[in-house]
Amino acid sequence: RLSVLLPTYNERDNLPLVVWMLVRTFRDSGIDFEIIIIDDGSPDGTQEVAEQLEKLYGSDKILLRPRARKLGLGTAYIHGMKHATGNFILIMDADLSHHPKFIPEFIRKQKEGNFDIVSGTRYKGNGGVYGWDLKRKLISRGANFLTQVLLRPGASDLTGSFRLYRKEVLQKLMEKCVSKGYVFQMEMIVRARQLGYTIGEVPISFVDRVYGESKLGGNEIVSFLKGLLTLFATT
Repeated sequence: RLSVLLPTYNERDNLPLVVWMLVRTFRDSGIDFEIIIIDDGSPDGTQEVAEQLEKLYGSDKILLRPRARKLGLGTAYIHGMKHATGNFILIMDADLSHHPKFIPEFIRKQKEGNFDIVSGTRYKGNGGVYGWDLKRKLISRGANFLTQVLLRPGASDLTGSFRLYRKEVLQKLMEKCVSKGYVFQMEMIVRARQLGYTIGEVPISFVDRVYGESKLGGNEIVSFLKGLLTLFATT
């Protein structure tokens, strides 16, 4: 059984589309699933949309588990995991950057190598990024390159957030991780390697958000560099 954790903040326009695509993918592939929406008090009415989706698809398939305010990605996963009944957890963005069509490939890869984690990668095979300007691509590539040089993590895409985890592995990693924001995804992979977990990769196409604004800004870049240096010093 697969539990999808969907953290949301101001995703009113994207949420109905991503949920519809997920449900269609799972039903077409015969995958037993639940989608857990963790909304952090979005002021744009995302929670009301989630409530409608819960009624539409049934509360056994769509579980709205909101929080009062924006508390960060890591704690959103911890909160969502408390309600997850699946033995595998899929994390992804709710802004349509991650296409659900790749999920059956994640599951195939996991079974093929009995991996603890399967990570979507933009930097291998036919993976790629669409809709970003040159500056954003350079920041992403640069961040990934720096991370590879300093941490040698054994995975090609450290900052992506489209991944499949065994539930107990994700729980263990969440206990170990201390980072917030964008460094968090990177630390998950670094800690996984430290603990001897196996990681498979699936090339994915990442598409920049259609609706809403990107949450990446100057502050995130500074905190990413600080987090990278902290990880380098402590791993």
